[in-house]
Amino acid sequence: MALPITNGTLFMPLILTFIGIPGLESVQCWIGIPLCAMYIIALIGNSLILIIINSEPSLREPMYIFLAMLGATDILLSTSIVPKMLGIFWFHLPEIYFDACLFQMWLIHTFQGIESGALLAMALDRYVAICYPLRHAMVFTQQLVTYIAVGVTLRPAILVIPCLLLIKCRLKLYRTKLISHTYCEHMALVKLATEDVYINKFYGILGAFIVGGLDFTFITLSYIQIFITVFRLPLKEARHKAFNTCIPHICVFFQFYLLAFFSFFSHRFESYIPSYVHITLSSLYLLVPPFLNPFIYGVKTKHIRDKVVKMLCFKDKT
Repeated sequence: MALPITNGTLFMPLILTFIGIPGLESVQCWIGIPLCAMYIIALIGNSLILIIINSEPSLREPMYIFLAMLGATDILLSTSIVPKMLGIFWFHLPEIYFDACLFQMWLIHTFQGIESGALLAMALDRYVAICYPLRHAMVFTQQLVTYIAVGVTLRPAILVIPCLLLIKCRLKLYRTKLISHTYCEHMALVKLATEDVYINKFYGILGAFIVGGLDFTFITLSYIQIFITVFRLPLKEARHKAFNTCIPHICVFFQFYLLAFFSFFSHRFESYIPSYVHITLSSLYLLVPPFLNPFIYGVKTKHIRDKVVKMLCFKDKT
């Protein structure tokens, strides 16, 4: 166990304890019910999309490959959070080993980065398909798609590692072993330390900018160019078709980054935001996208919708 020292701090604790949602401890068991339902639906929905894309040869295009990557990431991201969260809410199991907490932090931030990168890859695919349709097959070759998938995966996986090392090697004294959160998040863990955490905070912001900030910028620029191209199309039907192919991705893009920006900036303005609001929305930020993405792509992507209807033995009447 952690060893107390003279100034009331602790050496690096072996075991940390989650508080959950501060101020809502008495109702956390009820909060866990909708979160569990969202998790189950996310698993079923994203698994269904993966099965459909894998079983249908016509869906081996780059857009669907990136969509499968997004679905797999959603499954892994929600699975790295929800079981432990429900353990806190339902089974009174708030403890976690320090190293296990660091590993969960690596998983969460890595999968966040992969999701952001997958959204960027999908935006670039739509950009080339709409702005340079004759070159799409030449640009997005199978080899390039493989390189993009590997790069999108390795980028956050490598960038998060220094966060772990900076915590493990630099921060030795902690004021408490209680984490006011439902999962191991970088800033929530860094704030427990009594030492100077400027470098930790700086690298955290730098990593967030390299992944989320740059991805957001490039996705936004891609869609600005897409909208300019679409509005120049002479036929209304062509404009309508182009917009329809982009709507699912735009919806996913907005709901992911709006929640991400709130979670990121709420750490910087936490004195103005009740802790239970911040913790609840930070948890939803990681659970809502995996829950909603299958609905968004299932409803708005005709190939997937038709396949789902066929699998359920219903005739598509749309």
